[in-house]
Amino acid sequence: MSAGILGFPNPVNERSARWVATGVVVQAIVFLVFREGWLLMPLAYGFVARVLTGPTLSPLGQLATRVLTPLMKGQGRLVPGPPKRFAQGIGMLFSVGALLAWTLGAHAIAVMLIAGLTLAASFEAFVGFCLGCAIFGQLMRRGMISQSVCEQCADISSRLTTVS
Repeated sequence: MSAGILGFPNPVNERSARWVATGVVVQAIVFLVFREGWLLMPLAYGFVARVLTGPTLSPLGQLATRVLTPLMKGQGRLVPGPPKRFAQGIGMLFSVGALLAWTLGAHAIAVMLIAGLTLAASFEAFVGFCLGCAIFGQLMRRGMISQSVCEQCADISSRLTTVS
């Protein structure tokens, strides 16, 4: 694996992010309906792949960026990448946590984690509200994430602070 594969796009096309979230919702609902542990494997893999490489090694990311987003009219809005990567990291924790919980026989915990993931992904997919991005912004405002991680986010945050 070459070093060029690792990384995350910045900026991110918001339409692609919403398509990925829609795919996550579909995968999560399929798991919640059928309650088959193996269904968590592609879900968890997708999050790990997107955190490490953006859409490069994620089949869902590839579908979103190369097929679905280009089919839509207009350019789409570009948004900062670091908050989206942070959100994917939260999704990775939930999906990998669910896979581990299921494997260890804690099925109720796995179902709760995937239900929470489904809710968060639904906000992104259908309303355009990225819960992980909102958490990222709050952590930046509180100084828990350095402003150097996302200078564009810091600029947006400073404008919001001076307005309010």
